[in-house]
Amino acid sequence: MDFTFTEEQQAAVEAAEAVFSDVAPDRAPSPALTPGAVAEDIDRQLWNELARTDLLGLTLSPDHGGAGLDPIALCLVLRESAKVLARVPLLESCAVATAVQRYGGSTLAAELLPRAGRGELILTVGANGRSGHDPAELAVSARPYGENGVDGTSAEGSGWVLDGVQSAVPWAQAADWIAIPAHTAGGRPVLALLPRTRDGVTLADQVSTSGERLAEVRLDGARVNAHELIDAPGCWEWLRSLLTTGTCALALGLGERVLAMTAEYTGKREQFGFPVATFQAVAVQAADRYIDLRAMEATLWQAAWRISSDAGGPLPTAADVAVAKIWASDGVRRVVQTAQHLHGGFGADTDYPLHRFHAWAKQIELSLGPAAAHEEALGDLLAAHPLG
Repeated sequence: MDFTFTEEQQAAVEAAEAVFSDVAPDRAPSPALTPGAVAEDIDRQLWNELARTDLLGLTLSPDHGGAGLDPIALCLVLRESAKVLARVPLLESCAVATAVQRYGGSTLAAELLPRAGRGELILTVGANGRSGHDPAELAVSARPYGENGVDGTSAEGSGWVLDGVQSAVPWAQAADWIAIPAHTAGGRPVLALLPRTRDGVTLADQVSTSGERLAEVRLDGARVNAHELIDAPGCWEWLRSLLTTGTCALALGLGERVLAMTAEYTGKREQFGFPVATFQAVAVQAADRYIDLRAMEATLWQAAWRISSDAGGPLPTAADVAVAKIWASDGVRRVVQTAQHLHGGFGADTDYPLHRFHAWAKQIELSLGPAAAHEEALGDLLAAHPLG
């Protein structure tokens, strides 16, 4: 494989590094010391800076004011954002915007994409369903209604009605529009986009492991116009794959920052007159975590390349995404656990940022399915597509 990035992708990384260089992981209160959410809102200062440097429109076409890059570039920027625990819906907003561009109609794209790229609109998505274990599209039903408002007419009518619940929707209270996966009476997955303030939409506060605000989004007869629902085949599956791959990029960036913190600490901490980094047991554990990170990196770029290029293979793209998430979930957990061990009691000090990374790592590990769930999905794909 050739993992050489293009000049445009490298320029996106450089821009991201410049933006995130001024962001401290402890900009918000510690989740270990804060009952409930650590803050009521996203990091608006950082969000505005991302908009100013055109990083929010990275994957949008120039027709919508974007840079026209691919999901690989988005993953590169997400990797940098995780190194500072950036409290912004960069993944969710960019992923939804990219899906609208790829699968949505021109009316919806014109309504949302230019403003999303400028940071004027924040987008998020409910990808966890009711419990986080079942497919998200099964948690919400979509039925059409006609021009006279009568339910049960054809999909050519004036809109759709949504009923159901999406749990643990990230940044929902700060978002302007929410993407909701749903299923029709025939079982077909669709993706609806609607304003957070629309009638029939209610939000209940939830809190993530990392201390960030989530929301249970309840839909009781919430109506969406016909152009606000995307029923193109493969739309929700593609968006879910992009969200999962983006989560792998977050895991990689977080893990790299944590391993760097561990190397710095063990290089300075002395026992018996020597830095603990020179002890064989310490060096072996750090080396094992470095191997984890390289495996996480290789599988991430394989998945991101499949999504970006639509390239074929012996298995569907979902298989590469599952492999990447297996490595990301297990790998980031092992990295932060080893870091806590090698830091000793200092790692639990709430004045030191390592505990924040541990909390975020646990959230990332479980987001969009832990390793076990993706191992099961990979097994199903292998059974359906025998190799050899």
